[in-house]
Amino acid sequence: MKHTEKEMQSLREDINQMWKLVISQLEKAKQSFLKGDFELAREIVSREKRVDAFELKIDSDCENYIALYNPVAVDLRLVLSLIKISSTLERIGDFAEGIARHVIDDDCNKLSPELIEELLIEKMFDTVISMLTDGFVALESENTKISGKTMAKDELVDEIYHNALNILTDFLQKNPACIRCGLKMMLLIRKLERIGDRCINIVEEIVFYIDAKVLKHSGKNKP
Repeated sequence: MKHTEKEMQSLREDINQMWKLVISQLEKAKQSFLKGDFELAREIVSREKRVDAFELKIDSDCENYIALYNPVAVDLRLVLSLIKISSTLERIGDFAEGIARHVIDDDCNKLSPELIEELLIEKMFDTVISMLTDGFVALESENTKISGKTMAKDELVDEIYHNALNILTDFLQKNPACIRCGLKMMLLIRKLERIGDRCINIVEEIVFYIDAKVLKHSGKNKP
């Protein structure tokens, strides 16, 4: 194996490890929120430093790879994509940490389990976790056919998000004492919606790397 191939393999292994960590963070954020698990939420917060460290390492290693080996064509597209994907994964990790801190605060007990169920928050979690996993599989298999399915899932996340805002608005009009908690819940739901958007950003980078096509600003995403 050539030295450049070893370096590239190392980069791909690092991004895979980071990806698995962020998926784990998001799955644990779901569990901690739905079960009110404070210890799990604290674990998410403590592990966020590992996510940050991965981004810094991948960013530095990619820059060194470009400087040392002057890659072209598909190799250059891959390295550029890995830089952006690691940055996006770090952002998703930040959202997961934000959800964990919502659980740790534990200052909003006025929202009923029935309301949480009506807001379809668990379904939002499941959908964005699925989108993030789809992206991992797409890069591993170098198959961009999955991109259409991922974009369809983002439309579902957006639909749940907008419906949830309407449901919360109606609830808060009838229960003004819950406004603060309702607003915090809106912020949490917004984080999940943004995770969906970030997963689409990742898909765009994978399509750029594999198919040499630029999907960004192509009209397939919302503004």
